[in-house]
Amino acid sequence: MTLDATEILELHGERAAQRGNPSMVWRAGQKRRLDLILRWASTRADGTLGNVLVDGCGVGMYAHALEPHSHAVHGIDIEPEHLEIARVNVPEARYALALGEQLPYGDGSFDLVLSHEVLEHVYDDAMAAAEIVRVLAPGGRAVIFAPNRLYPFETHGHYWNGRYHFGNTPLINYLPNALRNHLAPHVRTYTRKGLLALFLGQPVRVLHLTEIYPGYDNLVYSRPALGKWIRRVTYALEASPLTTFGISHLLVVEKVNNE
Repeated sequence: MTLDATEILELHGERAAQRGNPSMVWRAGQKRRLDLILRWASTRADGTLGNVLVDGCGVGMYAHALEPHSHAVHGIDIEPEHLEIARVNVPEARYALALGEQLPYGDGSFDLVLSHEVLEHVYDDAMAAAEIVRVLAPGGRAVIFAPNRLYPFETHGHYWNGRYHFGNTPLINYLPNALRNHLAPHVRTYTRKGLLALFLGQPVRVLHLTEIYPGYDNLVYSRPALGKWIRRVTYALEASPLTTFGISHLLVVEKVNNE
């Protein structure tokens, strides 16, 4: 299936609700996710992560963080104004205005692809997942963060009576699909099975799949003692079966050489 770029851009609809907003600051939560990315990315012979693609780079926060570890960093986004900020933040990286469903790179171009909370916003997540795999070199890895259906809050807001309401909404994701998707039609959320299904039939093997809890950076800023206590408790839950209720899935897949 091939979609015209203009058609996909039109289908993305309302920008803030449909596409999410990129991180504008770098705090403990982002640093923790960077540590996880570096833990699961493979190192090339030259001691770097090789060629890296940040698929949905926003204003370049993760491009900036990964650049010192990489041979070269590329970033794509569908928001031109975000890319302009990214070019200022990380002038060493190379950027393209592009869709996740149609990455403007050749097969096997990258050793690492980071998809950070992006798949839930694209028009066709199966096509975007296939593109991630296509541009990975054999032995290359994709590190994917995506929202967890079992997290007790929908963090992308919801619609009610035709109006969008920003903020964390409790229990929406526990509703049956039809009702959940009526209240939050602008964003997907995934079960483990649903996320893995995007990569079925692709030439990859799953290295790791778990859930992680939030960084609670806003709460730590406003109420430090409470925020740090909640952070400590929920991070400990990641070593238990209760990790299944974390905010995001962390999926790591590796491209296999199927020749």
